[in-house]
Amino acid sequence: MAMQSDVQASAPLTATGQVTNNAGTPANLGRIRIKSLYVVSGASAGSVVFRDNGASGDILLTLNTPAVANAGAYSVIIPGEGILVETNLHGTVSNTASVVVFYG
Repeated sequence: MAMQSDVQASAPLTATGQVTNNAGTPANLGRIRIKSLYVVSGASAGSVVFRDNGASGDILLTLNTPAVANAGAYSVIIPGEGILVETNLHGTVSNTASVVVFYG
């Protein structure tokens, strides 16, 4: 079985904005598939909302973070081929310390 694509890690997203590669560029990753997420919880319940095509684009995933203060870190594995992002990936971060997106 051949690998579909190389998996890469984004720069940690700590505030609302475009998801970038680990070097912080380019601002637009283009067409990708979200494979998994590494999330570090904040001081209270929060969420991360991922959208395709900017801050007002279609919602692809809403991930709620624990209501326990500083609950630590956890991974989220996306099944199958992952979540398809057609144009660019935007994250709205609320009460979450950081999230790293693994994509291919």
